[in-house]
Amino acid sequence: MYALILAGGKGERLRPLTDTVPKPMIPLCGRPILWHQVRWLREAGVTDVVFLVGHLADAVREYFADGSDCGIRAHYSHEDVPLGRGGALRQGLASLPHDDRPIVATNGDVITDAPLAELIADYDSRRLQNPAHLATILTVPMASPYGIVDTGADGLVTQFREKAVLPYAINGGVYVLHPAIGDLLPELGDHETGTFPALAREGRMSAVSTDAFWRSVDSPKDLREAEEHLSGAVADPIEAAQ
Repeated sequence: MYALILAGGKGERLRPLTDTVPKPMIPLCGRPILWHQVRWLREAGVTDVVFLVGHLADAVREYFADGSDCGIRAHYSHEDVPLGRGGALRQGLASLPHDDRPIVATNGDVITDAPLAELIADYDSRRLQNPAHLATILTVPMASPYGIVDTGADGLVTQFREKAVLPYAINGGVYVLHPAIGDLLPELGDHETGTFPALAREGRMSAVSTDAFWRSVDSPKDLREAEEHLSGAVADPIEAAQ
């Protein structure tokens, strides 16, 4: 199974950490974000990872090389000019074998324990019901960035809640895609503003929600919380066998 990882993010909010490496190469517990993603993908059956690189691409190539040290086959799709996330995915999909097998795609800054097998199973089931189905996406609960204040009918404050979960879901940045979606992606731009809304209107996209750990590493706070979570992870089986 192939996976595409958007690995060219600049991560300007995480400077100076990103002055010399792309955002997905920021270390978490001594390993780049991408290393943790590759491990998660490999455990779900992914054998080949295509890194969609551009900004500071050499840092990714030098670290992963052919991927053998991480138990996968590594490939690279390089943006000579910035294409946007949708354009990068389109270019990466065009480099894959032309068959009907599903492809995993993910943002390069996501750390999650969500079971990828559930997304794949949903995708497979939907495709059997509707051959026009093109995507299953991961959604996660939206947590309030601010503390929530609850009050009673009398106006008295009853409690304060930190990290309260709101009654909404957000895109988790992990997808299972049919290769044909490549023709619908923009050559330049973002898939979330055009392609995904169009698929939703046509009933060709589904979502699997998870309460598992999930962070998009966009700030020092996200970095700290991801490190705290990963610090309890088990040792990598490939590394342990070497």
